[in-house]
Amino acid sequence: MNMLGTDPFLPQSISSLAEEVLIKKLLLSHDPDGRHFDSELFLCAVENTMLCTTAEEVPDDVNLVNNMEVVGLEEPLGKTFGKISHEILCKWPDKEDLHRRTMILFDSLGSYKWDAKVVLVLASFVASYGEFRLLIHLCSSNPLALSLAMLKQLPADLSPLKPRFKALSLLVNAMVDVTKYIINFEKLPLSHVELDHEAKYATKSIIYIAAYWIVRGILRCSSQITDSTSIKSEQYSDSTIIATWEILSLVYRLRSIYSHLRQQVEICHQQIETKLYWKLMNVFKETHVDNQEVLSLLFAMRDDLPLKDCSSQAKLGVSDLKGKIVILLFSRPEFLPIDETLLLVQQTHNYPHDYKNVEGSYKIIWIPIPVSSQWTTADATIFDFLSSILPWYSIRKPWLLNPAVVTFIKQAWNYKNEPVMVVLDSQGNVTNKNILDMLIIWGVIAYPFSASREEELWQEQNWTLKFMVDAIDPILTKWVEEDRNICIYGSNSIDWILEFTGKMEIIKSAGVNLEMVYVGKRNSSQQMRNILTVVDYKQLSSVLSFIKSQFFWLRLESIRRLKLQLGTPETTDHVLDEVSALVDMDDNGKNWAVIGRGSKSMDMVRLEGPELMECLDMFPKWGGSVAELGFMNALRNSLDPSFLSGRCGHDYDVTLSSEEPVLQGMVVCGKCKHPMKKFVIYK
Repeated sequence: MNMLGTDPFLPQSISSLAEEVLIKKLLLSHDPDGRHFDSELFLCAVENTMLCTTAEEVPDDVNLVNNMEVVGLEEPLGKTFGKISHEILCKWPDKEDLHRRTMILFDSLGSYKWDAKVVLVLASFVASYGEFRLLIHLCSSNPLALSLAMLKQLPADLSPLKPRFKALSLLVNAMVDVTKYIINFEKLPLSHVELDHEAKYATKSIIYIAAYWIVRGILRCSSQITDSTSIKSEQYSDSTIIATWEILSLVYRLRSIYSHLRQQVEICHQQIETKLYWKLMNVFKETHVDNQEVLSLLFAMRDDLPLKDCSSQAKLGVSDLKGKIVILLFSRPEFLPIDETLLLVQQTHNYPHDYKNVEGSYKIIWIPIPVSSQWTTADATIFDFLSSILPWYSIRKPWLLNPAVVTFIKQAWNYKNEPVMVVLDSQGNVTNKNILDMLIIWGVIAYPFSASREEELWQEQNWTLKFMVDAIDPILTKWVEEDRNICIYGSNSIDWILEFTGKMEIIKSAGVNLEMVYVGKRNSSQQMRNILTVVDYKQLSSVLSFIKSQFFWLRLESIRRLKLQLGTPETTDHVLDEVSALVDMDDNGKNWAVIGRGSKSMDMVRLEGPELMECLDMFPKWGGSVAELGFMNALRNSLDPSFLSGRCGHDYDVTLSSEEPVLQGMVVCGKCKHPMKKFVIYK
C-alpha cells in the first residue's frame, strides 16, 4: 500500500522503498520519555472549536474541556502550544522545503508519543484558526475586534474565501478521524497482552505515515490563515480555487489513510480483546505469590495509575493494593439508592472494638459499568459526583476499561447490572463471588469476607434480638445489651398503633419494664413518613428515624436473600422462617410485633394483629405470673399453656468467658419454645 503520494508512474517497489525510508527517518526522531497528557480530551477540544467555527449558533451540547491531566512535561502545555503555533504560522514554507519543515517539527516533538505529537500540532493549528474565525465573527459588533482586523489588514469581504474555509473544515475533520484511531491504538494494553507481529507492524507503519501527512498537511494549510490577510480582491478567484483544490487533495489522501488505519486498528482491538479475555480466564486458575498480576490484567489500560482514593482524589496504582484483600464493587454509574448506599458505607466503616486491627487490611474498589456499551455524558457526570464523596477507592476513568474485561466480569462473576462485590485475597484468588448481602448483615465482622467465613457466621448465628436489630440504632443496641424486655413492632395504620400502644401502656403501668420501638415499613411512602412523625410527636413509643427504618428492612431482606441462596436446608431454618415471616407480614400490610429480651437469648415471641391484641386483652389473667416467671415466660405461657409442662430435648453449648455471668432464670429453647434444663460445666 502506497500512502506517500509519490509519482503514480513510478514502479510500486520505488514507492514502497520511499515509504520505508520515511518511516526510518520518523523513527529516528521518536524518543518518548514518559511525558503524556489526555490526548483524547484535547482532541475533543479540537472538535468543539471546529464545530463552533462552522455553526451559526453554538450548540448547547458542546462539551467543555477541563481538568486536563498532564504528566512529565518540563514546561506548561500552553508554552508548548505557543512554540508549535510559531512553527506552523510564522514559518511560511514553500512546497520545496515542506518536507524539511515537517521533519524539523517531528524532531521538536520527539519526546511525545505518536498520538500526542499529532494532537499537539492539530490543536495548535485549530486554536490559531479559531482565533482568526472569531476575529472575523466579532468585527461587525465589537470595536476591539474591528481595530484588530484593520491592524491585521483583513479584507473587508471574506465571502469569496468560504469555499476555502469549507475545505479546511473537511480537512480538519479528516485529521480528527485519523487521530482518533491513532489514539485507539495507543490505548491498547500492549504491555499486558502481545499483538501478533504482522498486525502490530502493519498498524504502526500506517500510524507513522498518517502522523506525517497530518503534520505536513497542517504546515501546508497554515498559509490559508496568513495569506488571507494579504490577498488582493483580484486574486480571490484563482488563488481560492487553487488553495481549495490543494486542501481537498489532502482530504482525499487522509481519507484513504483513515480507511486502512481503521481496518488495522479494529483487527488489533479484536486480537487484544480475545487474548485478554482468555488470559483473564486462565489467570484466576493459577497460583500467585501476590495479587499484582491479577489486578494488572483487570485494570489493563494505558494509565499507570488507574485508581484513585475517592476521599482524597489521590491517584493510585495497582502496587498500592499489594498484600491487601481487595473487594471489587461492580455497579451501574448511578450506584445504589441512597438508603442502601448509606447502609453499605456504615457497615464497611463501623469497626467494633475487636475488629479495629482489620482497618487498612482490605480495600473496596468501585468499578462502575454502564448498562449500554458506551458511556454517556450523564453516566460520566454521576460518576464524577459519586466518586468524589464515596469513602472507597474507584477506577479513575472507568470508560477506559477494556471491553474484554467487562465481558469477563459479566460472564465469570455473573454481573447483570445489579451490584456485585467480588473478594480477592492477597494472592489474587477469588474467595467470594458476592459479599454485598454479607456486608449488609455483618459488616466488618465478616472479615476476611470469604465463603468459608460466611459459612462460619451462619453456623454461629441464632435468631436473637441482637441479630435482628444489629447496631442500626445505638440506643436500641444499648437496651438489648442491658437485657431489657423489648417490643419491636410495625404497622401502616395509625389507628392500630394508637390502640396497640395504649394496651402496652397498661402492661408497663403494672410494673413491667418494657421498651417499645416502631420500625415502620419497607416502603418509603409519604404515609409511612407521616406515621413515623406522629408516633414520635405523640410519644407513643420510641421510633427509628426514617433512614434507620430503611436500614432495618434492608438488613432483613439481605438475611432472607442470602439464606435462600444457600439452598433448601436439611432441617428447619429458624432464622429464615422468622425473617420471611416478618417480610411477608410487611408485604401483606399486617400489623405485627416481636417481643424478646437479651442479646444472646433466642426466646422471642412474634405475634400478628388479632392474636396480639387478644393476648394483650388477657393481661389481667396472666399478668399475675410475671413476678414468678418473668415477663417473657409469662407471656409465652399465656400463649401456650403446655409451655411449662413440655420438655425440651435439644442440646446447646453456650461458652461464657470468666468475666460473663452465668445465665440467670429460665432459659427457653429457640426451636421448641419450651424451658431447658441447665447444666454448668467448668473447663
